Amino acid sequence: MIKKILIAFVLLISITLRAQQATSSPYSFYGIGDVRFKGNAENRMMGGASVFADSIHINYTNPASFSGVKLSTYTAGGSFNATRLNAYNGNEKSQRSTLDYLMVAIPMKNSGFGFGLIPYSSVGYKIRNTNSTTLDYRAFEGTGGLNKVFLSYAYKLNNSLSLGLSGHYNFGQIETTTVAKIFEAQLGSQEANTSQLSGFSLDLGVYYKYKINSKLDLQTSFVFTPQTSLKSRNSRIISSVLLYNGFEPIEVDQLDEINDNSTLNLPAKYTLGVGIGQNKKWMVGTELTLQQTSNFGSRTNDLNKVEYENGFKYSFGGYYIPNYASFSNYLNKVTYRAGFRYEKTGMIINQEPIRDYAITGGFGLPLGGAFSNLNLGVEWGRRGTAKALLIEENYTNVIISLSLNDRWFIKRKYD
Repeated sequence: MIKKILIAFVLLISITLRAQQATSSPYSFYGIGDVRFKGNAENRMMGGASVFADSIHINYTNPASFSGVKLSTYTAGGSFNATRLNAYNGNEKSQRSTLDYLMVAIPMKNSGFGFGLIPYSSVGYKIRNTNSTTLDYRAFEGTGGLNKVFLSYAYKLNNSLSLGLSGHYNFGQIETTTVAKIFEAQLGSQEANTSQLSGFSLDLGVYYKYKINSKLDLQTSFVFTPQTSLKSRNSRIISSVLLYNGFEPIEVDQLDEINDNSTLNLPAKYTLGVGIGQNKKWMVGTELTLQQTSNFGSRTNDLNKVEYENGFKYSFGGYYIPNYASFSNYLNKVTYRAGFRYEKTGMIINQEPIRDYAITGGFGLPLGGAFSNLNLGVEWGRRGTAKALLIEENYTNVIISLSLNDRWFIKRKYD
């Protein structure tokens, strides 16, 4: 049974890696694109609340949690997204399969470290607009995104307090294309922009666990992400094009090329969480993230209908395990998770704030008699608005992750 689950998961990851675009959101045009990483699958099923830390799951959001991992852990997560995009003049549907993360955590004496790869954000949109009144045609297309390679280290000062640090190398490429044509003209014009992004960033984390009584535990978490700047090598090519079959542009002549270097500011972020519950039984928690989005820098400086304000995200969720040590009933060992989140992204388009909110739920399924588990969850949400000529996105995300746990680096007593 476990082998079948592993084979199915590997096939899912293979399909995901072949996917060309990980988002279809028009809002991915702005900034670094649509931020795909919403947390590990376990946290994501609880509304994104990441205050919980245990010994068999990786909690990447707070680097201090790596000190609590007791077994060497490998985890990979992916998701399937179905979105309905509603606008004033119609609606469209899209589907995507994506790889969300690959991570490894290794315990050490009074400490622990981890590393991994996260496809952090994605750009993926294709919009065509034909105006019968002005007799013109517009097309907008974007691809690419930002990835993170991270290395985390945590040290446990005592049984209650841990400190952690994560270093990230951010890299990626974003390509956007705009085509315009007047119907009476033979040729149209095309502007192709390419931004190659790179740079380092940090997360600083604190985790504190306090035992209220023989059953109840209090968990608190704080993470600070300083503002950082990414280097952006930009290229802009303007060409005259011929529209094949009325839509697909074929370059006829390159008119101009501009190359320059700039910086893209990623804002500072503060996350504070608190949770209460009984270890290996139940836990509820809440988390607030404040982000200085007003300091955000855009890849393009010629956008006159978008502005940024400070944003925030509120998460609430928890889990319940009927009987962690049950031998007779498998369902009693399953971890049941649920939650919700509300996010004010900080982005304002056409004077309309862009908000994102969702309800979540899922299961943690133990594999055999080991500590490994398969996690399955669903996220139903809505982002944006159909007001002011914008897009409302109603989405469903099916979340899956596999967490494999084992003891590594143990010296054999017998050869």
